[in-house]
Amino acid sequence: MANLNRVLFIGRLTREPELRYTPDGTPVANFTIAVNRSFANQKGEREADFIPIVVWRKQAEQCAEYLSKGSEVVVDGRLQIRSYEDRDGIKRKKSEVVAWGVQFLGRFKKEEPSPEEPVEAEIDKVSMDEGEQEEGSNSFDEEN
Repeated sequence: MANLNRVLFIGRLTREPELRYTPDGTPVANFTIAVNRSFANQKGEREADFIPIVVWRKQAEQCAEYLSKGSEVVVDGRLQIRSYEDRDGIKRKKSEVVAWGVQFLGRFKKEEPSPEEPVEAEIDKVSMDEGEQEEGSNSFDEEN
């Protein structure tokens, strides 16, 4: 008999990814995504499921670097249920998705410019007739 354990989610991060390293130096990131349900409850409200995600190695570092709260992602992975004992000695179970891949759909962290790099405003191209353009000026309009 064949076995299959694969999940695919599209959702938004509910918090910043938490990056840490195992004792042997392997990167691992944890974050939670909210996945909206495709139906409304009896009150007509849409609910969401909150899915804990674990990402390993290079992709863990990339998630920590580029994702932030609210980032939309596609997570492809497997469901893992592990058992552990809490501080009081009570046996607990935890369900989480171990990601094989995380695809970034948008809303990335904005990187701070380095001190030696000039800060530039976001610019949009503006079309101008050649007669309107003054010598030495450019065809870009800065927005603040």
